[in-house]
Amino acid sequence: MKIAIIGTRGYPHVYGGFETFVKELSERLIKHHVEVHVYCQSHLFSDKPAKVNGINLHYIPTIQTKSLNQIIHSFLSIIHATFSRLDVILVVNLAAGPMGWIPKITGKKTMINVDGLEWLRPKWKGLGAAYFHFAARIATKLYDQIITDADAMREVYLNEFGKDSLVIAYGAPTFIKADPTRLDRFNLIPNDYYLIVGRLIPDNNADLIIKAYLESKSKKKLVIVGDVPYRDKYAEDLKKQAAEKVQFIGYVTDSDDLMALYQNCFSYIHGHKYGGTNPAMLKAMSNNCAIIALNTSFNNEMLTNGKFGLLFEENTQSLTQCMNNLERDELLVSQLKSKVSSGLTEKYNWDCVTDAYRKAMQELINSKSKK
Repeated sequence: MKIAIIGTRGYPHVYGGFETFVKELSERLIKHHVEVHVYCQSHLFSDKPAKVNGINLHYIPTIQTKSLNQIIHSFLSIIHATFSRLDVILVVNLAAGPMGWIPKITGKKTMINVDGLEWLRPKWKGLGAAYFHFAARIATKLYDQIITDADAMREVYLNEFGKDSLVIAYGAPTFIKADPTRLDRFNLIPNDYYLIVGRLIPDNNADLIIKAYLESKSKKKLVIVGDVPYRDKYAEDLKKQAAEKVQFIGYVTDSDDLMALYQNCFSYIHGHKYGGTNPAMLKAMSNNCAIIALNTSFNNEMLTNGKFGLLFEENTQSLTQCMNNLERDELLVSQLKSKVSSGLTEKYNWDCVTDAYRKAMQELINSKSKK
């Protein structure tokens, strides 16, 4: 079996959720003798080896702007893959939804992981939102297999577009005890800070979390990991609230540092509104965090309707109450930390995720051969 993965920044660099997905999936697939080809954004790589860790790499140019970057890169990558000796093309970017017709020229089988509700994200107002809604709708007609990463996202696609999908979740990292002295470089003390991890975009609700935190009068710090890779007024306004107690530390690229931040926080606060299975939440669960999460269908699914974390409504009063409840109840904090990782069932196991993708790919190939 020969497959292409298109729609991320590339391999082996790990910038975010989908790059981690490519790394975990590809490295497992080749152990099952699958020939994997990953398409990379050429400007991000100074060295351009043809193969790394047994994975074939293709470096494709793009236009480096927020609105066109992924569209141009995905288009050129799909063109290349369409006329290559491949069996299945896996796309992991909804921007490429309208491009699903291209591989049909040479009879390639296709699947697309549609990720989150891009058309509802505030950053894609107007034309951008309309494009992503169109891209989602047309993808359900052009691709051979639609992949959603949560049962709640499957319901969205059923209700919004009348299209069923195959649910394959995202894998959680394996727990590895981190060195707590790594906190020293951030001037932090274990169990003395709340943690946020995510891009500084409106739908992740960092502004609401900061406001609720300040209203709670907590004496603990609020630590915010993440940023945006472009100039943005929302992110800049957030950073103006930086103070001794509100600490922005930007991107943390060292995984050991990041795991230390997770494992030693008093509580992890998850304000993500749109999307399915969220990688940052999975890291919080695997690192035994006491989690406070926004009450959405996706977060409910991951935390089993509040069994493995507290849920807050999208207002400061609700979140402040959750924070106050945790600070008053050490037993509750201990209970949440001790049981949260048991919520990571096989659904969130990378080996199981890989097996599900491999099975789906093989079924597409078999369906082609029967025709």
